[in-house]
Amino acid sequence: MYALAVVLALLGYAVTARGTAAADTRGPAVTLSRAQAGTGGSVTVTGAGWRPRALLMLLVCGQAAPAGGVPGGTGSCAHSRGRAVTTDGDGAFRRHLPVTEPPRPCPCVVRVATVTGAKATATAPLTIAGHPVRALPKPRGGRLAVLGEPRLDGADGVLTWFGAAPSRRLVLTVGNRGSTPVVDPVFRIGAAHGVRAPRWEEQQWRGTVAPGGKARISLPVELPAGAHGDHMVALRHGTELLAEHPWKVGRPWGVPLFWTLLCLVAAAATVRTITLLTRWGALKGTRGPEGKRNAPDESLRPR
Repeated sequence: MYALAVVLALLGYAVTARGTAAADTRGPAVTLSRAQAGTGGSVTVTGAGWRPRALLMLLVCGQAAPAGGVPGGTGSCAHSRGRAVTTDGDGAFRRHLPVTEPPRPCPCVVRVATVTGAKATATAPLTIAGHPVRALPKPRGGRLAVLGEPRLDGADGVLTWFGAAPSRRLVLTVGNRGSTPVVDPVFRIGAAHGVRAPRWEEQQWRGTVAPGGKARISLPVELPAGAHGDHMVALRHGTELLAEHPWKVGRPWGVPLFWTLLCLVAAAATVRTITLLTRWGALKGTRGPEGKRNAPDESLRPR
């Protein structure tokens, strides 16, 4: 009986481990407590398969579909009513999310994405009662897609340590999955800090990507002066979000160092000035009204 109990325990452990491994390989997933809600209500978002202790951002987005994500980027999401949540040790979470109308028409989804660290996203469809509905735009002609992982090239210089604007180049390889060539495509690139939306800037790449072909693209990206912390660089072509890449910027310690040295110099100059004024006053007290040194008192002269 004892041997049978041990065998059953081992089989149970193997089944549990296999189930856990299968759940981990499915990747991040989210489900909603209900598929339809009205503005002013709320839904409960439940997630599993995420990175343990990861910070996530929950948003209601328009012009999106679970199969294609959010083609227009997070600019079509209601950032003002978003919610943040941290996963537990098993990579799961449960969070109430207020339902609000996104800036773009439906189809709508609840988008869950990591804020820092490795990129991971998942969406779940949500019907918002009373919100306008518009069909998703169909891609025309060539369609660009990212092949492989993008990277940031470049390094910070001495001036960046003193608050100058950090800059990098986003390098990636794109392929044309459409039936027509893409000529001189115009990209929109931007960097977001925390949960804020990126500030987009248009960059045109000169060249042609033939159908089924690929090309290496390098685009500059720059942050405001004094920027530091965790940022996310995003790249869009048309309404599609092509790539995102984290960018950790160090704090410009040269700025507080400069002000500290300036305060020390000012303090030393103040002490020096006070010392000179004190000596000058003492020297002036030993002279007469006309600037001549006072004569010694005759009563003190020895006889």
